[in-house]
Amino acid sequence: MAENTQSSTPHAVMHTRSVPDGIRWQAEHAEQAGSPHTARVILALLAVLDSDTEVGRAMRGWEGLLLEDAMPLRIHGGLHNLLLTGADERLAPVYAGEITDQGAVDALVAELVERFDKRLLPWLDGPPQTNEAGRSASIVAALLWLAERTGKRMELLEIGSSAGVNTMLERYRFDLGGAQIGPSDSPMQIAPDWRGPPPPPGPLDITHISGCDIAPIDLADPQAALRLKSYVWPDAAARIARIDAAIALAAKQLPDVAEEPADSFVVRKLAEPQEKGSARVLFHSIVWQYIPADARGRISEAMEAAGRAASADRPLAWVMLETNRQTFKHELRVRHWPDGAAWVQLAEAHPHGAWVEWSGI
Repeated sequence: MAENTQSSTPHAVMHTRSVPDGIRWQAEHAEQAGSPHTARVILALLAVLDSDTEVGRAMRGWEGLLLEDAMPLRIHGGLHNLLLTGADERLAPVYAGEITDQGAVDALVAELVERFDKRLLPWLDGPPQTNEAGRSASIVAALLWLAERTGKRMELLEIGSSAGVNTMLERYRFDLGGAQIGPSDSPMQIAPDWRGPPPPPGPLDITHISGCDIAPIDLADPQAALRLKSYVWPDAAARIARIDAAIALAAKQLPDVAEEPADSFVVRKLAEPQEKGSARVLFHSIVWQYIPADARGRISEAMEAAGRAASADRPLAWVMLETNRQTFKHELRVRHWPDGAAWVQLAEAHPHGAWVEWSGI
C-alpha cells in the first residue's frame, strides 16, 4: 500500500483528540508555517465552542477525524470570505498584524460567528480546497528526477486537483536552486527557498496533464474562484499572489479536470493505452489524507498492477507530496516502475511551497 509509511497510530490519536486540542494544534501549525495572524484567528475558534450558535454546536459535536477533516480550516475559510466579499472587514487589522491581543481576537471572532452564523455554517460541510501552486515546485523537481532516469516525455495525472491549479504547472516558471524551468514570461513565478543541491536540469517534456476532483472548482466562475481564494491564509501574501496568477492563466485556458472520484479516475486512466516512449505519472499533493481508506486501497492496487505491466518503453511513476502523520513533515516521495518497487524520499518541503529541502538521492 502506498500509505505504508503513514502509520495508523496517528489516525487513532487524531480520532481521540479533543476539539479544543485540535484547534490548538491547527493554530500552532499555522504559526509554524509562517502565518501567525491566521493562527490567532484559528485559536479564537476556542471562544466559539461554548457559544449558543449553530457553528459552535457543530464544532463541539464534531464526529469525524478533526485534523484529517481540517475542521478548523473549514470555518476559517468562511471567516476569510467575509473579508474578501466585504461582508465584514473587521478581521483586516488582525490579518495585517495590527491587532495582536488574543483576547481581542477571540471576542471579534465570537461576534462574527454570532452575527453570520447561518452564512458560516455551510463552510463546515466540506474540506478546504487549498489548491496551492507553490507545491508544484516539489512536483516539478521530482519530474526532473524521473526524466533523468527515464529519458521519456510524460503524461501526468493528478488526483484531488481541486481547481486544477497544479495541472497547469507546465505554464509556470520555476527557479529551483538555479535550475530554470518553464516559460520566462509566465505570470506564475515560483522560486522557493531551495536547500541542498539543485534537481537535474532537464529538459522536461510534458505531453498532457489531466486531473480529477469530486467537487472541482471552475476558475472561470468568479464566485468559485473567490471561494478557493478564501481558503488561502490571508497573511501569506505570496500565496495570495499565486492564486491570482492561477486564475489569470485559467482565464486563457482552463485546466483539464474531471468531476470524478480519485480511485475511478486512476483506474480509468491506467486502462487507457499508453504511448510508447512516454512515461505515465500519477501525482498528488496534500490530498491523500482526505481520500477514503477504501479508495486509497483501490488506487494502490491499480498502481501495483500497472507497475507490474510497465516496461522501459512505457514506464510508470507515482509522485506524492504528503504529510507524514507521525512527524507532520511534508515529504516528497517517488516510486517508479519497472526500475524499482521501493519508495524514494527526495525532499521535505514547506506545506505551501516556501522552501524545499532537496536530498538529491
